[in-house]
Amino acid sequence: MNSLNKTFLPSEKYENRKWFIIDCKGQKLGRLATQVVHLLKGKGKPHYYPSVDIGDYVILINADLIILKENIEKYTVYNPGRPGSSLKRITESLPSVAIERAIKGMLSNSETRKYFKRLNIYNTQDHPHQAQNTIEFSI
Repeated sequence: MNSLNKTFLPSEKYENRKWFIIDCKGQKLGRLATQVVHLLKGKGKPHYYPSVDIGDYVILINADLIILKENIEKYTVYNPGRPGSSLKRITESLPSVAIERAIKGMLSNSETRKYFKRLNIYNTQDHPHQAQNTIEFSI
């Protein structure tokens, strides 16, 4: 039997998950969100397989210092088809909420439930994950 023709499928217990720390200072929201989703899903690993969850943990620090376009007004529709005030303006005053919404928008509902447990967002430099041997990730 030739071992070169066998397909390798990783299992969730194949390797330990890594902890990546990303500094949001001066980062743009969209670029940051795509890299975070890439790490949460584990797409950068050579043994990535879509049906197996092999993603890593992500810690975002300095979320208050992220670059947001504040001059763009966002709207959402409540009670569509109803006359009156169904169009509401969304104000995202908290950058951490904007980061969560951007990442949730890039994931499906089942992926959001699965991967959001491994995302930690902090507004300052301090975080309680020093014991996890975090790896600096630069964008």
